[in-house]
Amino acid sequence: MFNARATHLTRRGILAAGGAVGLGAVLAACGDDDPKSGGSADGTKAAESGPWTFKDDRDETVKLDKVPANIVAFTGVAAALFDYGIEVKGVFGPTKTKDGKADVQAGDMDVSKVTVLGNVYGQFNVEKYATLAPDVLISTMFDDAGTLWYVPAESKDKIAKLAPSVGISVYDRQLPKPLERMLALAESLGADVKAAKTVEAKKNFEKAAERLRAAAKARPEIKVLAGSASQDIFYVSGSNLSIDLEYFKALGVNLVEPPAKVLKASGGWFENLSWENVDKYPADVIIMDDRTATIQPADITEATWKKLPAVKAGQVIGRTPEPILSYAKCTPMLNNLAEAIEKAKKVA
Repeated sequence: MFNARATHLTRRGILAAGGAVGLGAVLAACGDDDPKSGGSADGTKAAESGPWTFKDDRDETVKLDKVPANIVAFTGVAAALFDYGIEVKGVFGPTKTKDGKADVQAGDMDVSKVTVLGNVYGQFNVEKYATLAPDVLISTMFDDAGTLWYVPAESKDKIAKLAPSVGISVYDRQLPKPLERMLALAESLGADVKAAKTVEAKKNFEKAAERLRAAAKARPEIKVLAGSASQDIFYVSGSNLSIDLEYFKALGVNLVEPPAKVLKASGGWFENLSWENVDKYPADVIIMDDRTATIQPADITEATWKKLPAVKAGQVIGRTPEPILSYAKCTPMLNNLAEAIEKAKKVA
């Protein structure tokens, strides 16, 4: 068990939003030798030359003489900013797969053009970070203590001395809130939030949300379970704490979940089951953790899994426990679940 606060976050990271980060495949640590320049990309307004101020979700305000040019961010944050036309110099977190391709959390970024400071949890090259001359470091937060995601506890003080940081909370709130916060952050960095592409993306997200709400209302009997697979354990997520599941539940989705007293052992995140007990919670649709460190449905060989009614009916879809916080990236999450519920057969 993990007892200290810092390591408890590591465990919460392992479970964050029901996942099993670090329990599956081990990613190769990748990094470019030469730092690449970032700055504003297409779709941004010209960055103002005046001072920059941003109040983050720790209620901490960062003040700089000018808009940050040398940005370092958690991979998922960098991917969201990229969708709004803001590029970063360096990233940390799942960025490249073993074959050198972009990790699912890297979104549309060209991962060959960013300096990777660490590709797995607990890995952060402080020396390389310093060479980037960072103006600001940005990450998400999976607790209410202000712990920056994927910033190692053992080196966080050294990292903090090199540049101020910004934290966007993805803990115990519904998806629209962090989406709004990321958009506000992108705007402060020079993004044109009134650009047609961004306005259309937000409208599409809202339409997808209404579609999911309608699907859930029309098919209240369809039970949806959120799972994540590792070699020895199948994780069943609770509906609280995770930004996607909290939102799905608010939209009316009938989520199957462990009782609160069971979830308490994991800090409220999930229940871990042996593969022999994977049928503990009957479900019509299963949404599975799509992160690289987890075992994907097509690769699960357990006979008990293959016998599940939802699996036999082909009613298993992907779930993104750590969404890239742009409207464009989150819209498919809602549409995919809505479609699954609309078409689902009652099998549980």
